[in-house]
Amino acid sequence: MNLIHTNYVNTVPFSTNRTNYHVYVPSQTLLRKKKSKHLQVRLSNSAADGSVNGTVPRRSLAALQSAKSSSALEQLDIERGVCVPFRKYSPETVRNKVLESRGAIFSLISRGVEIVWSLGLYWSALVYDFLVGRDEEVVPFRARQLRNLLCDLGPSFVKAGQVLANRPDIIREDYMNELCILQDDVPPFPNQVAFKIIEEELGQPLEAVFSKISSRTIAAASLGQVYRATLRESGEDVAIKVQRPQIEPIIYRDLFLFRNLASVLNGISLQKLGCNAELIVDEFGEKLLEELDYTLEARNIEDFLENFKNDPTVKIPRVYKKLCGSRVLVMEWIDGIRCTDPQAIKEGGIDVNGFLTVGVSAALRQLLEFGLFHGDPHPGNIFAMRDGRIAYVDFGNVAVLSQQNKQILIDAVVHAVNEDYVEMANDFTRLGFLAPGTDVSPIIPALEAIWQNSAGKGVSDFNFRSVTGKFNQLVYNYPIRIPERFSLVIRSLLTQEGICFTLKPDFKFLEVAYPYVAKRLLTDPNPALRERLIQVLFKDGIFQWKRLENLIVLAKENVTKMSSNPALQVKEMQGSRDWRVQRKLDLTDTIKDGARLFLIDEGIRRQLLLALTEDSKLHIQELVDVYRLLENDIDVPSVALEVARDFPTVVRDLMLSWSESILADR
Repeated sequence: MNLIHTNYVNTVPFSTNRTNYHVYVPSQTLLRKKKSKHLQVRLSNSAADGSVNGTVPRRSLAALQSAKSSSALEQLDIERGVCVPFRKYSPETVRNKVLESRGAIFSLISRGVEIVWSLGLYWSALVYDFLVGRDEEVVPFRARQLRNLLCDLGPSFVKAGQVLANRPDIIREDYMNELCILQDDVPPFPNQVAFKIIEEELGQPLEAVFSKISSRTIAAASLGQVYRATLRESGEDVAIKVQRPQIEPIIYRDLFLFRNLASVLNGISLQKLGCNAELIVDEFGEKLLEELDYTLEARNIEDFLENFKNDPTVKIPRVYKKLCGSRVLVMEWIDGIRCTDPQAIKEGGIDVNGFLTVGVSAALRQLLEFGLFHGDPHPGNIFAMRDGRIAYVDFGNVAVLSQQNKQILIDAVVHAVNEDYVEMANDFTRLGFLAPGTDVSPIIPALEAIWQNSAGKGVSDFNFRSVTGKFNQLVYNYPIRIPERFSLVIRSLLTQEGICFTLKPDFKFLEVAYPYVAKRLLTDPNPALRERLIQVLFKDGIFQWKRLENLIVLAKENVTKMSSNPALQVKEMQGSRDWRVQRKLDLTDTIKDGARLFLIDEGIRRQLLLALTEDSKLHIQELVDVYRLLENDIDVPSVALEVARDFPTVVRDLMLSWSESILADR
């Protein structure tokens, strides 16, 4: 059998900027010391080993350090609400891995000298700029110099630069913008080396599995590169991601040096920046080591496939697990159009507005519904399919949000709508942006100013980039740190908004996002969302008729936009049993739950009756206006039948509620 090397004319580039793990645990204990002197933060100083009153049990220093680091990592799991059953990273694991290798001491010394020399020269240049008073005017040059320096120092530093590009709580915005360029391709390594790695992982020659493979890389990144190939057995086109050779020892060695440097500088970083340098390195190291295992990325792909299995507007590539290993990943080839090429998308007959609606809805579903979202949706990782679907690739960098985090995010949206800035500030604490015990009162006016200045202009002028820029200033003035998972959320939203602006310069993100959120609030049967719908509809105990009307209008708009997508039309014509095009806003369950709540909950019943008789008059016109909005969407006989079917359950709950109130009075 012969293996044909081909250039694959007119193929779509496949980006592999990042490949990391499924579960990520950010540090909730990292704090940045800010300029404000008005905020007091209470920190817990309990011993990691359980000692009391500062008494430390007799044990070796190494054992004590191990207990402290393990305790810290476990505490991160608890605070984030996500359990990591098997952890690839710990400072002790890295140290043992490095020191057991042959020639470890010489390798560490030479690498340490290289790093210290390179970074020392750069730091000296910064100090000189400050002393001569030109530190601000040379920022663009120094930022560029830093990016090139990180590239020269190797993959660990490239990944560190990519992380810093998402951390406004650590570096300033102009440096962040320059480091974002590190997402672009880097020089590839030779084909012969890549093909040998593939054969080692497959356990058989390339020509036994593939009939064709590209003679050039489709894309290259800091940890690996991608080829296009054709399976010999089925004739299917696939993408092959191959890890760079001998990269693991390099990563371990650099992490060991990072951790030791962090230990030396930790006192300074805590005093000057308020950051725990050791935990920052631990956070980074845990993520980076997981990125090296491509079997975890394969698992991420399977999770995304499961989440979107019944959504015909989203395309997730199939993964060939039998052909995957820790250094090789084989997945379905995505033949789409780069989403940054408006002309190609229009020539492909794709409705830009429909595609953008699908993209924003898919992103919000990942964030608010699944709690598993793509952490690196840059233009090279998102494609427009010719049938109107959106396709994602490169699932190495994903982040997980716990159920609690998702609910708090929805709370934050509700509090923003209600302009409840005190609760918005408390949401920051609950999400880990502020340490427990922080006095939020000085932050409230700043949040109010940012939100009113941005949202007050209206949906037409709102964009995340302007809000994020103002928020970055807030981060520097107050003791706010951005947990890693939320830095990915912010970056993901900013990147996707940028893609939308590229395809449609006058695109309004909130014009798509608001209808999706409105539809979820009105139709999702989740009890937590039902509770938040009530919070939106009642403000200061007064029912907001206009807000209900706006929610209905927005939700109907979402249904209209989604039902007109060509991908849904094709699926409906194929007679798919898993998916039915929703052409009307279905509020049957919401009305049924509302009727139940009205009968059972005395407080809600009183508030609704007050809403109907507010200001000493019957609000019949408001009811009529709401009905007119829904008269073409509601099938009154069907709704009445559903309410009647639920009546025995309502009567039972009503009796139970009544009996409980009687017993409570005794």
